[in-house]
Amino acid sequence: MALNFVVCLSKDQLGDLSGDDIQLGRLYEVLDADAKHDMIRIIDESGDDYLYPKSCFEPVIVSETAASRLTQVLPNNR
Repeated sequence: MALNFVVCLSKDQLGDLSGDDIQLGRLYEVLDADAKHDMIRIIDESGDDYLYPKSCFEPVIVSETAASRLTQVLPNNR
C-alpha cells in the first residue's frame, strides 16, 4: 500500500473555507486527489475527510521503514 503525505504550509488559499481544521506544519495523509480542481482529500483535525486546495500543502517523502510502521498503526477504515 502506497502512502502519500503532505505538510500544511499555508492557509492563504482557503478562500471561504475555514482554516480552523488544519494546522500549519502538520503532516496529513492524502486519501485522494482531484486533479481537475487541484484539490486533495485529507482527514483534518475534525476527524472527517475534506477537500482542500493542493496549493496549501507540499508533498513529504516518508522512508520505507516509516511507511511500513504507519500501515500498522493507521486505521484500516480509511
